[in-house]
Amino acid sequence: MPARDEGPSLGRLLPLLGGHGLGQIVVADNGSVDGTAEVAARLGAAVVREGRLGYGAACAAGLTALADEIEIVVFLDADLADDPDRLPALVAPIEAGQADLVIGVRPAGLRRRGAMTPPQAFGNRLATELIRVLWGHRYTDLGPFRAIRRRSLESLAMADRRFGWTVEMQVRALQVGLRVAEVEVPYRRRLLGSSKISGTVLGVARAGASILHTIGRLWWAERFRG
Repeated sequence: MPARDEGPSLGRLLPLLGGHGLGQIVVADNGSVDGTAEVAARLGAAVVREGRLGYGAACAAGLTALADEIEIVVFLDADLADDPDRLPALVAPIEAGQADLVIGVRPAGLRRRGAMTPPQAFGNRLATELIRVLWGHRYTDLGPFRAIRRRSLESLAMADRRFGWTVEMQVRALQVGLRVAEVEVPYRRRLLGSSKISGTVLGVARAGASILHTIGRLWWAERFRG
């Protein structure tokens, strides 16, 4: 779980994860000043501190703390916008040998009012349409709540350290031939405060630019660098 100033949310979220039989919970503290790391540690999570700001940087840092025996990795934001009770449904296709990567998609009918801003929804549609045009696969979302087989994740050689982490994972999955599935998940407004990405116009603009840059970089590398 990448987290920046999500102490109160983690105080609610981490106990909810206890009943799902997880082998390990890792919180990547991305420069918090509100005691996020202390809350996470007190509630039994392994804590990694990543001073370089960026969603991808936090996710990559969290992976360094995984125990050797972990075979499936689940990414979940720390703000309680996603329902942790949907975690078994995300993991099930991987456990059944039917998929390597499962994306938690957030259809309009399962989104609470105000959970996703219009720029976010537009950005999702634009990015998934670009992937369809360039790689021929129709994703319906870039949802951050997702599960992936660990050895499959390692095969992706993830490079993005900003906001392009999710789209890079989905494009790279297509490039290396992973089996991809989608599972619908409800999506609600974050528990407290405003999103670091969608909460400001500048945040939305930076995230959108990063996502488009990542798509362009991956397409260019595939077409012109082999």
